[in-house]
Amino acid sequence: MSQPKSRSPRQRAVVATNGPPEAAVDQERIKAAVREILLAVGENPDREGLRDTPARVARMYAELFSGIGKEPRELLTKSFTQKYEEMVLVKDIGFASVCEHHLLPFTGKAHIAYLPNGKIVGLSKLARVVEVLSRRPQVQERMTEEIADLLMSDLDARGVAVILEATHTCMTIRGIRKEGSVCTTSAMRGGFLIHPQTRAELMALVFGAR
Repeated sequence: MSQPKSRSPRQRAVVATNGPPEAAVDQERIKAAVREILLAVGENPDREGLRDTPARVARMYAELFSGIGKEPRELLTKSFTQKYEEMVLVKDIGFASVCEHHLLPFTGKAHIAYLPNGKIVGLSKLARVVEVLSRRPQVQERMTEEIADLLMSDLDARGVAVILEATHTCMTIRGIRKEGSVCTTSAMRGGFLIHPQTRAELMALVFGAR
């Protein structure tokens, strides 16, 4: 019997990024679960204000988790041949995600830069990659690296930099309750990692005199 072929590192990365197979959100199951939660906290799910809440929450989850099973790599299949060797930076890409630890939202901005290697990609595609990866249960640290690794491999870039700044409601409305706290994460690849002057230029462009 022939042995299955081992996957290359890139193929293994694709499998890891894919997540579970794409499927429609089971809104009826969510509605039933939300009704049970309301009962569990001592509420009456049949009172007027809560009667339609399970259905509203089900629709909300279908939207918030719409990135599950979607392959962000498909957004980068179209590129353009272009001799441009300087930094391409898109700042302040807004995103909203859900922390997988408490199922509470975290929101913020993504700053994405790359050093082209003979080809460029439509700028909106960078924002769409952020959108897909944010619309699933996430942690900010993983999301930062997922974006960087995906762009580095699929754009064949000479370097990629990703910086995320986000406010986490699991810190601001519960637990320590520290309003105004912001978490910043970064992932540097290629030229941004090995050349301090390139990284310094990026930081100046993103943060200015902050």
